Amino acid sequence: QVHLEESGGGLVQPGGSLRLSCAASGRLFDGYALGWFRQAPEKEREFVAAISWDGGSTYYRDSLKGRFSISRDNAKNTVYLQMNSLKPEDTAVYYCAARPFGYKLVSETPADFASWGQGTQVTVSS
Repeated sequence: QVHLEESGGGLVQPGGSLRLSCAASGRLFDGYALGWFRQAPEKEREFVAAISWDGGSTYYRDSLKGRFSISRDNAKNTVYLQMNSLKPEDTAVYYCAARPFGYKLVSETPADFASWGQGTQVTVSS
């Protein structure tokens, strides 16, 4: 069982930046891949980005490439999501998720992730 806790959300103006963090506890942190998802009001949860166990492979939602960047620090048991040039349509609750222990490769499918954080609200508005 992996416990995930997101932080770093908040209110930001269009064009601004935020860095989300997700701290993990439980199983060995380098034993699984991680991902970020988001859910806007009245919309389905959607994939944002994923990263392999060692950070060597990353995968992004096509529409977010170039603006968002996922990274992980295995020494700190933390995964990050750097979000730049934010737009109002990026407003959502952002969730960190972990694949089951031993599943080290990236995925964009929510069903492939076994553990989820509680989410952190990101609001992009002037």
